[in-house]
Amino acid sequence: MTDRFRGEFSQKVDSKARVSIPASFRRVLEAGDPAFRETSRLRLVMVYGDSRRNFVECYSVSEMRTLEGLIEALPRGTPRRRLLERNFITLSQTVDVDDDGRIVLPLKVRDKLGLDGGGDEAVFAGTLETFQLWRAQTYEAELASDMALDMAGLEEGADMLSLLRLPDPQES
Repeated sequence: MTDRFRGEFSQKVDSKARVSIPASFRRVLEAGDPAFRETSRLRLVMVYGDSRRNFVECYSVSEMRTLEGLIEALPRGTPRRRLLERNFITLSQTVDVDDDGRIVLPLKVRDKLGLDGGGDEAVFAGTLETFQLWRAQTYEAELASDMALDMAGLEEGADMLSLLRLPDPQES
């Protein structure tokens, strides 16, 4: 199994709207871009749809192809398919990674996140198959808020891993 997107990394956005992708994330993107070995040009897909989210979801090329296949399997013209097409296909952009491991953030992405370059900080947050790109201040505020809500739903003194259903050795 290929490594996954894991961890959180803060990176400065320069005055030209460029930001460096963390090296560990670039390795996952390389493994998930079928053309990379031939072209040495690394790509990723940035999805900025879904106005309810304060982040941009980023996919490797192969992970996006998997998602596209699931969308294509839905009947054409149905509300579900149109919603998914609009938010994951139309409101997305394929971005090239330069030789220094940087991307230029597209205008739609900068607008969504409220990044104007020149010293802004972006957070790359791994979520296994994808990673999220956030404006640092928004990320910190939402992380604190979400953590408080999540922990409130956990039984007092319970280990967080109790949320997983681990296999019972006697069921084997």
